[in-house]
Amino acid sequence: MNNYYLGVEIGGTKQQIAVGCADGSIIESRQVKLVYRRGAEDILEWLSENIREYLSMAAYAGKVRGIGVGFGGPLETVTGRVLSSLQVPGWKDFELKRWFEEQFALPVIIVNDTVTGGFAELLMGAGKDSENFFYTNIGTGIGGGLYIHRKYYDGSGFGASYLGNMLVPDWTSNIPGACTRTELICSGRSIENRLRQKGYIPKNSALAACHDGDIQKVTCMDLAEAVKAGDSFAVDELDRIAGTFSLSLANILASQGADTVVIGGGVAKMGDILFDRIRRFTDERAFIANKGHYRILPSYFLDDAVLVGALLVASGKYIEV
Repeated sequence: MNNYYLGVEIGGTKQQIAVGCADGSIIESRQVKLVYRRGAEDILEWLSENIREYLSMAAYAGKVRGIGVGFGGPLETVTGRVLSSLQVPGWKDFELKRWFEEQFALPVIIVNDTVTGGFAELLMGAGKDSENFFYTNIGTGIGGGLYIHRKYYDGSGFGASYLGNMLVPDWTSNIPGACTRTELICSGRSIENRLRQKGYIPKNSALAACHDGDIQKVTCMDLAEAVKAGDSFAVDELDRIAGTFSLSLANILASQGADTVVIGGGVAKMGDILFDRIRRFTDERAFIANKGHYRILPSYFLDDAVLVGALLVASGKYIEV
């Protein structure tokens, strides 16, 4: 009899579930971007309904052996208790592992979503030949997972290396010497919130004419297209974003000695116009001992990274809690 696992991604924007195998291969999956009325309750309702459908299908009934969950926020890995979510209300102190076990009567492992994405890239994706590996994502938020000698270490018990919480100069502030968290400058949500502020985009920028002038619809991908077209404001804005993100990466390299950094998340879909800048700015800031001894690569799995990693985690082979 075939053994299957469920992989779950609980994010700030999209929610995903997949049925697959212990090697991370996805058989089928579902995704939704919810309009939140009750926050966490909306997500739990969608998960409950869709996971029960999978478990009742003839192909999988009685054959699912465990559930791996990648959660988008700080949590206690051992207990599976969510500390908070920075994007969705209703998660504070929620016993997520207990909820899954009570709902579905299966073994459950809860890990930060960026950590599960890192497992996918380390074991099957862009980091396959890395010894000391760091994975991060630029999405609704910014997370991080560090893998030393190809093993993940959760020394804090709180599930991730939060690159997005590193302090950087705040060039959006008028206060001299102000600093802020990397996530509040470089995450997809922060970029789009900034672009949608009245008066932030100059009238002579091509971005001002996007979506018939409705700036509330401007996206990160619109910014990317404007950069490709040579729009001076867009070029400067992306330089500022990449420069800030690179400052945090240079700190990771100096403190952790990673030989490979892989970047996923929705903003990473900008491609070379983003990665070329990140590589250039990181090299300018990298400590001499790191120069020439690391590489920065795009995610191989992109939108599927967390699901693939959650399936790997569900098998119980790669992380102990």
